[in-house]
Amino acid sequence: MNLEKYAVQQGVYNNFWKNFVKWFNDCLTLGEMEMRRIRHDPTDIFTRAVQPILWLLVFGGTFTRLKAIPTGGVPYITFITPGILSQSVMFIAIFYGLNLIWDKDQGIVQKFMALPVKRSAFVVGRTMGATVRGFSQAVIILVVAILIKIQIRWSILSVIGIIITVMIESILFSSFSMILAALMKTRERFMGIGQMITMPLFFTSSAIYPIDIMPEWLQILAIINPLSYVVGILRALLVTGDLTNIFLYLIILIGEVIVAIFIATKLYPRLA
Repeated sequence: MNLEKYAVQQGVYNNFWKNFVKWFNDCLTLGEMEMRRIRHDPTDIFTRAVQPILWLLVFGGTFTRLKAIPTGGVPYITFITPGILSQSVMFIAIFYGLNLIWDKDQGIVQKFMALPVKRSAFVVGRTMGATVRGFSQAVIILVVAILIKIQIRWSILSVIGIIITVMIESILFSSFSMILAALMKTRERFMGIGQMITMPLFFTSSAIYPIDIMPEWLQILAIINPLSYVVGILRALLVTGDLTNIFLYLIILIGEVIVAIFIATKLYPRLA
């Protein structure tokens, strides 16, 4: 009986890993297809970087001279660099659903849905493409920060932390973007809702000013806002060096990623 029980358990274990490996390979295949789009048309990466760079140079440079916002003793342009970095990643990820709507209009989504692939693999595979775009935005902003000699902390820990944080942020907001795409279904509606959401997310976060100087109602929104946790992690790694809350912020973001992927997976068939 023990041998039979062991054989059953071993079979379940092997079956689980076999299905997981297939699912992961499907994700990689779909992710590689998304990356081909980037190679064929990389201009979107650079055009989307223009606005964050202007925020950093113009807004950051001006308020550094004014010294109107308390930043804990660091130059204001240094203080907002993590915020602008997270903004640039969010902006490019949150509009990623446009590609999904375009594929729907071209009949590509319908063809993919006929494949023997789990719905979650479609979602995760697409987030991989968004992650590559997010990394490219982060690299551009950090290169600009180096060129204009912004004082930020560099270490192996900060580089690893940036990679992990940008990956989580890209997955989170691209999954949210796919949820919007499944609900809106047309490019016009999606663009309208996307533009309505992005700036409030940015301004109600800690990206350009500390939470403790906000009005109470805005502080509540900032605490709810996932972008605040992304900024908090990046600011701890690049500016303050205070890693006290970094793991709590990561747990919160990972939980939000799981929920977003789950909802996006459930809504994905609505695009067919």
